[in-house]
Amino acid sequence: MRESKFSPEVKERAVRLVQEQESQHDSQWAAIVSVSGKIGCIPETLRRWLRRHERNTGAREGMTSSDLDRITALERENKELRKVNEILRLASAYFAQAELDRPNRK
Repeated sequence: MRESKFSPEVKERAVRLVQEQESQHDSQWAAIVSVSGKIGCIPETLRRWLRRHERNTGAREGMTSSDLDRITALERENKELRKVNEILRLASAYFAQAELDRPNRK
């Protein structure tokens, strides 16, 4: 994932501004457009920040950021474990074949 040019503080402030100014606009989208112009981001970016904030605070259904981070970490670990298991399976097959090819010693 690429680094955001906006700090977490700027994101939090922008979300708070949208929530505070929503009643002064015809819709939430109008508030988002207004605030995004002031902070220098596109409205869709601010809308995503707002939705993430709503999920994290329980105001909207969906997975929180911590849930998504945990799933990502588990998927990464699962992928690594699959690689390790494949290596072990191949090594086991190699050594089993080597044992079969070895002449019997009495």
